[in-house]
Amino acid sequence: MPKGPSTRPPDEPYITRLPLALLNAFDTNHRISLYLIENVPAEAWNAKLPDGKGRTIAAIVAHMHNVRVMWLKAAKEDDIPDQLDRATVTPGQAARALESSWAALRKLSSRAIETDGRIKGFRPDVAGFIGYLIAHDAHHRGQIAMLARQLGHPLPQKAMFGMWEWGSR
Repeated sequence: MPKGPSTRPPDEPYITRLPLALLNAFDTNHRISLYLIENVPAEAWNAKLPDGKGRTIAAIVAHMHNVRVMWLKAAKEDDIPDQLDRATVTPGQAARALESSWAALRKLSSRAIETDGRIKGFRPDVAGFIGYLIAHDAHHRGQIAMLARQLGHPLPQKAMFGMWEWGSR
């Protein structure tokens, strides 16, 4: 998975590096989601919510992947990963599925950046699409962290801070 800044010479205007910077931000977002999954306490993964309403952590992660699959279908991509079953998905299956949907979305986004900037079925453009995907994942990462705490199995403090270490992830 690509990591780090663009390899273009520093004397070129930053705008020439912006397409790669967008993809790098998407890549980092993906690594942060995988880092979160690695750090969810096992007891919290399928724990039922106190009031019995809402998604489990497993179901939230399945939703994150399944929304990615939905966008790949809307864009009429050829290589579309299978959806996850929110009731049976394991952390390992979730990580592998997210890896697969990330790769397909990165390919789609790269192609749009290199051509007309459009993503079929999404407006306004590829930059907005990448922003949407990052915001969606971040929203659900926050839900997962909060839910783990409410379930009595909070994420380790190191992981809570680690999710904000975009420069090193």
